[in-house]
Amino acid sequence: MDKFIIKGGIPLKGEVQISGAKNAAVAIIPAAVLSRDVCVLDNVPSISDVEVALEILAYMGAEIKRLGKSKIQIDSSRITDGTVPYDLARSTRGSSYFLGALLGRFGSARVPMPGGCDLGSRPIDQHIKCFEALGAKADIQHGIVDISADRLIGTQIYFDKVTVGGTINALLACVCAEGLTIIENAAKEPHIVDVANFLNSMGADIMGAGTDVIKIKGVRALHGTEYSVIPDQIEAGTFMVAAAATGGDITLKNVIPKHLEPITAKLRKIGVYVEIADDSDNIRVVGRSKYQSVDIKTSPHPGFPTDMQPQMTTLLTMAEGTSMVTESIFDTRFKYVDELRRMGADITVDSRVAVVRGVEHLTGAPVKPSDLRAGAALIIAGLAAQGTTEIEDIYHIERGYEEMEVKLRNLGADIVKRYYPDDDKLRKAL
Repeated sequence: MDKFIIKGGIPLKGEVQISGAKNAAVAIIPAAVLSRDVCVLDNVPSISDVEVALEILAYMGAEIKRLGKSKIQIDSSRITDGTVPYDLARSTRGSSYFLGALLGRFGSARVPMPGGCDLGSRPIDQHIKCFEALGAKADIQHGIVDISADRLIGTQIYFDKVTVGGTINALLACVCAEGLTIIENAAKEPHIVDVANFLNSMGADIMGAGTDVIKIKGVRALHGTEYSVIPDQIEAGTFMVAAAATGGDITLKNVIPKHLEPITAKLRKIGVYVEIADDSDNIRVVGRSKYQSVDIKTSPHPGFPTDMQPQMTTLLTMAEGTSMVTESIFDTRFKYVDELRRMGADITVDSRVAVVRGVEHLTGAPVKPSDLRAGAALIIAGLAAQGTTEIEDIYHIERGYEEMEVKLRNLGADIVKRYYPDDDKLRKAL
């Protein structure tokens, strides 16, 4: 069992290179199935969710080559099996994208229900709805989704609610469908646009990605391409909050400032100094000794991202006054609050609303994250706290952050990764 050991109270200073976007990469890798040629992906983050997606491709017969730390070559020409193995699908939410990709290429797919972070109910009914609208038949038994179609016909798809995963799966399934498909009430997140741009680079005809209406003219086939994944807005936001929480001064390199506007606006309102030069892919963040409370409500892009809610809530524990944080996306996103309370935070949760009262300081403690972004929040708390914090179950964090402890050490943090044998196994050995 790996742990992070953090000695807090050190301001972060220096420069940090932001990696490729997790949420884009885990959709773009399955999308490569749609090409019968070679695709080369650059700026791919080295995280466990990406590794699982590549393992799934290799299992199905794709040839994977590493061309560098963040550059991968995928040859999907030899894929003949549209079945995703259960053990791999259950470890990541991104496995659901193989449904749309395999259906789009082979007209059939067999994929176990996806795993990933436990954030409450995350059904795929909207995904199935779009597949059926295109002419497919779906059957779900024993946790396996079987879907097939004699032919996919372009149609009009309206999502009952905004769904990032559903929008991406609709794009993957209909790029090679016959005729025109119009997706209404589509999600508008930056990684939706990135997936559409990747597909267009392979010869797809997609218009309107980034708006709530996307139009796709089906094409006969997609060719190979070379494509660079966008920078990770959530990793960037996490480091921005870490700089603020520690009173640091860091410059983030390889970012798209436009993608960070909802985060930047809230940080500035709290009292953090954020400097963005014109036509630059760098952002400088300077922390202060005092912050003021602010209310936050998560919502689909371009609103405040739910994936930044735990990190920002952690920062608000250090702000003067009382803040209200409302989570509108996931049912159980506040699981991490009990761990922050261990560290001295004053937070009361009622359903999807957290009341955060600022405290003088947090104190180091042993904590355990319940999901990926909760892990990031506890790292930030540990960096800002007095004393030592031990974070268990860091596999959650490594699902979405590339070499987090290395990047933080380069900024001056006192953080180490250590292996601790499982207690039960240790007792048996003794």
